[in-house]
Amino acid sequence: MKPINVSIWLAGLCALCLTNAAAAEDGKHLFILSGQSNMQAHRPDEAFTPAVQKALGKDNVIVVQDALGGQPIQRWYKAWESPSGEKPKSTGDLYDRLMAKVKPMIAGKTLKSVTFIWMQGERDAKMKWAKVYEASLTGLYDQLSKDLGRDDMYFVIGRLSDFDLANKRYPDWTAVREIQLKVADSNPRFALVNTDDLNDGVNRKGKAIKNDLHYSAAGYKTLGNRFAESSLKLIKLKGKYR
Repeated sequence: MKPINVSIWLAGLCALCLTNAAAAEDGKHLFILSGQSNMQAHRPDEAFTPAVQKALGKDNVIVVQDALGGQPIQRWYKAWESPSGEKPKSTGDLYDRLMAKVKPMIAGKTLKSVTFIWMQGERDAKMKWAKVYEASLTGLYDQLSKDLGRDDMYFVIGRLSDFDLANKRYPDWTAVREIQLKVADSNPRFALVNTDDLNDGVNRKGKAIKNDLHYSAAGYKTLGNRFAESSLKLIKLKGKYR
């Protein structure tokens, strides 16, 4: 039996330790997608997930989606109050449902980045709740940041489309759009995704649409690409994009 070369053995051991340490330091990139109908109809596997996996590595990406059509932000933001100062008996139930999906996916894992992607606001525009939407939107971001223990979470906001710029059917439509833009511009970790060109064409049922509340089949795929592009740009700005 040949004697062990201690120097080579130690060098190999150190290399292994450094490799494991680097892997642990790298961690996972978590993407949380939530909101109402246009997020519910968005299929991450069509464009979003492949794009972020290509950029960051398939094994380095965790994507969690949970959305429900026709819902106001109060079902996510637990401290929501109406414009008149009234607080509903129940708030945040959809947030709890979302987190019930997120927590098992990240248990025991190191997270290198967290990006929250939000596509919602139609219901609040219809209910004329724009007055409290800004506080609700930033409050929801803070709520999630606190629960995940992150002070560096990214926030990608899908802006309401050009569906009702005249505010005829949804009285606070343009007001909510303006709030979404304001919030997106308020923090270098935030970004806005335009959707004005996604609601024309042919929907998934084969019906021609124009300035619809919902998006075309191609529009949802484009939405996924834009979510991915905006998310990756934010991560890159912080030096975490590979």
